[in-house]
Amino acid sequence: MVEHAHFVHLHVHTEYSLLDGACRLKDLVKAARDYRMPALAITDHGNMFGVIDFYRKAMARGVKPIIGCEVYVAPKSRLEKSLKPGKEAFYHLVLLVKDERGYKNLVKLASIAYLEGFYYKPRVDKEVLAKYHEGIIALSGCLKGEIPTLILDNRIGEAKRVALEYRDIFGQENFFLELHDHGIEEQKGVNRELISMGRELGIPLVATNDCHYIRKEDAPAHDILLSIQTATTIDDPNRLRFSTEEFYLKSPQEMGDLFHQTPEALENTVRIAERCNLELEFGKTHLPHYEPPEGRDLDGYLKELCYQGLKRRYSGVTPELKKRLEHELKIIKDTGYTSYFLIVWDFVQFAKSKGIAVGPGRGSAPGSLVAYSLGITSLDPLKHDLLFERFLNPERVTMPDIDIDFADDRRDEVISYVVEKYGKENVAQIITFGTMKARAVIRDVGRSLKIPYSEVDRIAKLIPPEIGMTIEKALRTVPELKGIVQKGEKVKRLVDVAKSLEGIVRHASTHAAGVVISKESLTNYAPLFKGAKGEIATQYAMGPLEAIGLLKMDFLGLRNLTVMGHTLRILKEKENVEIDMDKISLDDEKTFDLLKRAHTVGVFQIESSGMRDLLKKLKPEEFSDIVALIALYRPGPMGSGMTDDFIRRKHGLIPIKYLHPQLEPILKDTYGVILYQEQVIRIAHELAGFSLSKADLLRQAMGKKISVLLDQQRKEFVEGAIKNDISKSIANKIFDLISHFAGYGFNKCVIGSTALVDAETGQSVTVEDLYRKGGQMIILSCDNDLKIVKRRVVSTMRNGYKPVFKVTTALGKEIVVTDNHPFLTIEGWKELRNITIGEKVAIPRILPVVGQNRWEEYKLIVLAGILAEGNTCHPSGFYYYNNNQAQIEDFIKNLKQFDNTKPTLTIRDDGRCEVYAGTGKDTKFTIGQVPWNKGLTKRRRLKERKNKRPEKSGARIWIENLGLQNKKAPEKFIPSEIFSLTLDNLALFLGRLWSGDGFLFSKSNTIPFYATSSKRLAYQVQDLLLRFGILSRIAFKSFKYRGSIKQGYAVYLRGRKSLLLFLDKISPYLIGKNKEIEAL
Repeated sequence: MVEHAHFVHLHVHTEYSLLDGACRLKDLVKAARDYRMPALAITDHGNMFGVIDFYRKAMARGVKPIIGCEVYVAPKSRLEKSLKPGKEAFYHLVLLVKDERGYKNLVKLASIAYLEGFYYKPRVDKEVLAKYHEGIIALSGCLKGEIPTLILDNRIGEAKRVALEYRDIFGQENFFLELHDHGIEEQKGVNRELISMGRELGIPLVATNDCHYIRKEDAPAHDILLSIQTATTIDDPNRLRFSTEEFYLKSPQEMGDLFHQTPEALENTVRIAERCNLELEFGKTHLPHYEPPEGRDLDGYLKELCYQGLKRRYSGVTPELKKRLEHELKIIKDTGYTSYFLIVWDFVQFAKSKGIAVGPGRGSAPGSLVAYSLGITSLDPLKHDLLFERFLNPERVTMPDIDIDFADDRRDEVISYVVEKYGKENVAQIITFGTMKARAVIRDVGRSLKIPYSEVDRIAKLIPPEIGMTIEKALRTVPELKGIVQKGEKVKRLVDVAKSLEGIVRHASTHAAGVVISKESLTNYAPLFKGAKGEIATQYAMGPLEAIGLLKMDFLGLRNLTVMGHTLRILKEKENVEIDMDKISLDDEKTFDLLKRAHTVGVFQIESSGMRDLLKKLKPEEFSDIVALIALYRPGPMGSGMTDDFIRRKHGLIPIKYLHPQLEPILKDTYGVILYQEQVIRIAHELAGFSLSKADLLRQAMGKKISVLLDQQRKEFVEGAIKNDISKSIANKIFDLISHFAGYGFNKCVIGSTALVDAETGQSVTVEDLYRKGGQMIILSCDNDLKIVKRRVVSTMRNGYKPVFKVTTALGKEIVVTDNHPFLTIEGWKELRNITIGEKVAIPRILPVVGQNRWEEYKLIVLAGILAEGNTCHPSGFYYYNNNQAQIEDFIKNLKQFDNTKPTLTIRDDGRCEVYAGTGKDTKFTIGQVPWNKGLTKRRRLKERKNKRPEKSGARIWIENLGLQNKKAPEKFIPSEIFSLTLDNLALFLGRLWSGDGFLFSKSNTIPFYATSSKRLAYQVQDLLLRFGILSRIAFKSFKYRGSIKQGYAVYLRGRKSLLLFLDKISPYLIGKNKEIEAL
């Protein structure tokens, strides 16, 4: 059992103390865990923004979470909003939650601070502290607390009066005088008075550290964060700054050393933690209650409205309609969401009654017949084969989510109606947080450090503008950025600080669409916040709100609905033409005529140039084609070749085949292509016998791509399909088909010897090996934004025998594939059969693989020498040939570091220098060598030589372990272990390799190249260069060798940028090439 530390931090500011705290929640909790602290508090300035995330992360780590807040206390009334000269606008006070009552009271206090007391900061006063004190422990705060402020002002008597006042508010056992020691002289004087006061008044002491960052070395970055907060520069003498670097999460030992004279103050941290035992309940919903007309119950009223709606929507209520409606109503009743549907129906009806344009529905909600009959959505789920389980799955414990579009100029009217109906205490908008993203934090830190804007802007723009991009990732994938950072200390500091602050919360604002509605006052569940425009929002973002069971709805404002609303009004006013949008024909020929000609500028979702191009190719003829069009015009389907495949099938250019006859009715409308999630659910339901709810869980599992979950789902799918008389082989292929759809992955068909890069290790693995081992692997692939990213290989299948074609690019790259293999061209993704010779295809500019392993430098240097100039065919050693003195000395020096290895240098008759890597105990000697057994008698020497096999040197044994023994020049290769090494290791290896067999510069040739007789080695060098962003071209080359001409390969650098990168990254490791480097 782990013994806990005897100290707990009770005064901690996380990143939610905006631009003041620099503790990321995950790192903070981990640090507390590493210190073996039994508990940890969160006490952000004036808010509870992060408490739910903190609570869940701490619980997951086995650290007891203590919810708290460092509130701002108004000197008099919170309602007084004026500041007299020389007077404080607020004091600090730390509040900690003991139990559920304390949590609810802190939520009230945090809400009042924003809604009533905001003046520079969100403030409370002693009146509300007294009203909501139950279940709360208070600490007197830092030097900005009221009591320390009075002590610093030498008003000791008044400080004692205030201390007694707080004790009376919170109770004898619930108020503590807080001791700090951050190395500040004023603080030491305050501590002396607090200790004396505590003993005199009987108020207990507690030791805390005002933690604003986790490690002491984070102090400089935190200082810059403060300058960002105050929009000043780091050298501004008048800006806000902390006077020491002691505001970090100190270890229990450090706190013990600081407060050894007041051990009770340390012990009290643990006692307080033991008294704080809040247990938050997750998973329980707090849905608002819809009040039905008098004499009606909720479920009966919803059913009545639905049947009324069915009669309006359909000519008659058929058995099929009734069965579907009753099925949905039962699930809605069982899951407790009757009120939810009535609330949405109510505000949609309000909007329509006021002439506010409402959208037809988006997401999974149109799968509900209940929603359609109520007029919430306008798409017939039966006609379009939409599934209710996609929207509300009884086997999935998540709230339904209906996103409603309103005309953007009248959206606020709908929100106002909801507020009026359910009470302003029960309705609020939702907060959202902006974080310091990669480019933005570079600019923020650059301003703080007073680096010229042009320089900062250049660095920021080198970071690719893609989702999920980080500075660290950019440094790995953008050589130019890494080069700039390595060259200047100023830029290195900028990037280092930016990395440490990246991702931290920067500001709070109000979510554009989210609204939360509660059955009781929201402050019974979540604290409230007042936005910049005076709007009321929750202090919890969407994720935490859902976790505590509050209902979130999206009221989306759509400009296109506004335009349509205006158009309908003008038609009615000017032309006396009234149009019911729900009754517009979906098979109007003139409309499809316009669509085929792509006359769609100004039409929502189909007006972009790319979409208009797709319209011309697809030529829609019915409404389902329009639905397919929108589904197809996404990076995934377009990138995977699905879009082109769909169009060819539609126009009869390729035959439509089904793996099993039961797939035809499901996939017929999409020409055999899986295009919609509903089709995945149908396949699992009808072919594998899954319930619709379970089939929806399969769809979700595929979306999450969790391998263990997918393996289990595959097993159940195949077993179910076999029960339906589908063979195991076909069942697996069908599962692969829907897996492919779910991931929008490339279904690549290549030969088994095709090499893949393991993105985790950097090593090369063939498809055949992957298939034979039956494993999965992370490889490099192209994402929707055409960036190289890591992707998991879902499965590898043997596809029989098919015609294959060898493709060779201008850079010498080769791949053998089937004719349907996709390549990225200037015109987009095209299959090989549609590509002509001479057409340009894309290749990566850089291979973003960063190995984690390291080798000793001597091994890299010797290996490079062997591959460039070595002969490994000797049974107990190997030879190295070179006439460059610097390279020979370098090789010998490093060769000596191998065990049982003695280099021997010999000059041969032809003038070439030869280094032999033996043991020094050879049985055959050249002129000038001294035998290792010279001191023995002749008889003994002969006996030793006859009976003893040649002993192998340590270096020889090493190259055998690498598989390089007895390799002739065309057979040489770079061992796989090299590909998992760090970039600096690779740069050294390539530098020494190029020193031996590389060319740099001459008057007749200014393009550097590496020459080798081994094709495999040439391609390996090309791949390693690409890790640095160095492009190269492989070409055949003739070499003079011992009076004859031999065929080989040359790896030529391609382009000025590659040349500069080579000079920057590789040339520092070249040896014996100084003149050529200078000339280059």
